Amino acid sequence: MRLKDKVAIVTGAASGFGEGIAHRFVAEGASVFVADIADEAGEKVAASLRDEGGKAQFIHADVADNDQVGEMISCATSNFGKLDIVVNNAGMPQRNQPALDVDEATFDAIFAVNCKSIYLATIHCVPVMREQGGGVILNMASSAGIRPRPGLTWYNGSKGAVLSLTKAMAIEFAADKIRVNALCPVAGDTPMLAEFLGGEVTNQAYANFVASVPLGRLSTPRDLANSALFLCSDEAEFLTGVGLEVDGGRCI
Repeated sequence: MRLKDKVAIVTGAASGFGEGIAHRFVAEGASVFVADIADEAGEKVAASLRDEGGKAQFIHADVADNDQVGEMISCATSNFGKLDIVVNNAGMPQRNQPALDVDEATFDAIFAVNCKSIYLATIHCVPVMREQGGGVILNMASSAGIRPRPGLTWYNGSKGAVLSLTKAMAIEFAADKIRVNALCPVAGDTPMLAEFLGGEVTNQAYANFVASVPLGRLSTPRDLANSALFLCSDEAEFLTGVGLEVDGGRCI
């Protein structure tokens, strides 16, 4: 088991990529804290992880709220005794539309969930990881931060910020034996897809998007889970500051 006896928090784990990562981590021996604002779905995921024989708990956490993020970190350490991995997966999409049509509240929300959340998780988890001698932080970026396209300007910018933060954090916390990496997925069949396609997943829009991916399909939770497993495992002990493209060649 590649994560045997590790303790992990996965935010946005009630669905999509986060749910896939949580299942993969448990299968590899980790104890997982499922963090999300979707209580019913989050509790269901945690229960399914326990049914698989793993250790898992759900906690309601708005990743843009300082107090709730602090409580999330505190609960993980008090219940499981330590904290080895934090996966900052929770994210907010932008509906595909002209940049000038995005209102200020939506802009603020995109950067709060996609960027401020990393700041908050970091200020709460790094002291814990320092005290125990190291850890791993994995941020969810996007192919949009590397190869931006019209219609998602502010989302593109938020994910570009995630990549820059990942590299800066990797340098700053290297002496603490805290590795910081990022995943850069192309869009997948998750609840966010409709927003990326302008509010509705039509057959034509879906086909056009798939045609833009050289390997001919969108990403899946399994794709991201396998990549997250590698970067968070001891197999990747010499990797930090990496933005791994999980995109079927989209960014080429």
